[in-house]
Amino acid sequence: MSEIERYLQAGTRENTRRSYQAAIEHFEVSWGGFLPATGDSVARYLVAHADKLSFNTLKLRLAALAQWHISQGFPDPTKAPVVRQVLKGIRALHPAREKQAAPLPLQHLQQAVDWLAAEANEASARNDSATLLRYRRDAALLLLGFWRGFRSDELCRLEVERIQAVAGVGMEIHLPRSKGDRDFLGTTCRAPALKRLCPVQAYLDWIELAGLTQGPVFRRLDRWGNLGADGLNPNSLIALLRQILERAGVPAESYSSHSLRRGFATWAAANGWDLKSLMGYVGWKDVKSAMRYIDPTLSFGGLAARPLLESDSCSLPKLSDPL
Repeated sequence: MSEIERYLQAGTRENTRRSYQAAIEHFEVSWGGFLPATGDSVARYLVAHADKLSFNTLKLRLAALAQWHISQGFPDPTKAPVVRQVLKGIRALHPAREKQAAPLPLQHLQQAVDWLAAEANEASARNDSATLLRYRRDAALLLLGFWRGFRSDELCRLEVERIQAVAGVGMEIHLPRSKGDRDFLGTTCRAPALKRLCPVQAYLDWIELAGLTQGPVFRRLDRWGNLGADGLNPNSLIALLRQILERAGVPAESYSSHSLRRGFATWAAANGWDLKSLMGYVGWKDVKSAMRYIDPTLSFGGLAARPLLESDSCSLPKLSDPL
């Protein structure tokens, strides 16, 4: 790899790069298209998959094709009028509600963390270090993921040397890159210590027990309690979360790793956070993105027949308070 290629690669998020590569391969290999493509061939590709792929997936495929043509110095066929009109027609003839992960309610988070704590205590009593490590890791993962509203890839990329945490006070976390950080400027975020379900104490308990001083915070554990050197794969978090919830007695089929992020947003809205504060805390850049995570019934206040979350289900301080 040349120096130019190395920097070009670094300028694109890994997830985006993988998605674009898969999209180009699908167009060429699976469908049999030719590159560079014409507007008509792209339109036919869309029509061939109109009833098989979601609208958002089709838009991602178009973005990948556009990026390939621009980077290779060819005209962008996705801007052709026929492509835009076909895409508009697909949306009209194949309307579909966008799938979203269910928000994890605070009571389910509490139930899962209580179960993990009980299991950890039992493992400690019988000197089962492998099980104790696993449950301490999982508790820290849940609590930090929920209270900071992290995406799965952000959670898996957290590094010990980029986190400063003080018990009973709070923590400061530096993210070198994130989805909304288009210019790779890095983001520093904070979370306070809480009276209950505290992410700070859970994090400190985990890294002390695991003896971590640098590298990924959340790592794979084998059956004997040996820690891997690399961080968890973001794609593994859905299965891990559902496994924890199911074992804690929580119906887990509707939850995914994004449920932590959406669960926090729902809790914050129910507890009176204004939209600007919530957007700043979680890292949303536009109102449209934020509103996807907030249940509209919350805006009905006392007239709602059944609030989505009980705001008094856990006595916690406002997270907008400074550390």
